[in-house]
Amino acid sequence: MENNDIQAAWWQPALVLFIKMSGWIAGPIVAALFFGKWLDRKFGSAPWFFLICIGAAFIFSLIGIVKQSKTTMKKIIENEKRKKEKKSENN
Repeated sequence: MENNDIQAAWWQPALVLFIKMSGWIAGPIVAALFFGKWLDRKFGSAPWFFLICIGAAFIFSLIGIVKQSKTTMKKIIENEKRKKEKKSENN
């Protein structure tokens, strides 16, 4: 049973990372879409607030993706170092 649990879990970190990255892309863009449209209706400035909000969301998404990528890469590197240390201890 333990072997099946280990085999079933290999894909979970990749799925979590995919969901986080997708959230960094979709979340700010969808929020900017609604917020920009609302501002344009309120001030009658179509499409300027919409375009400004979409541009800001794009930049916000890029920053979030870069931060998430760096954090994930650090975790991967630390895990690889631990694996190498365990291998060297066992040999």
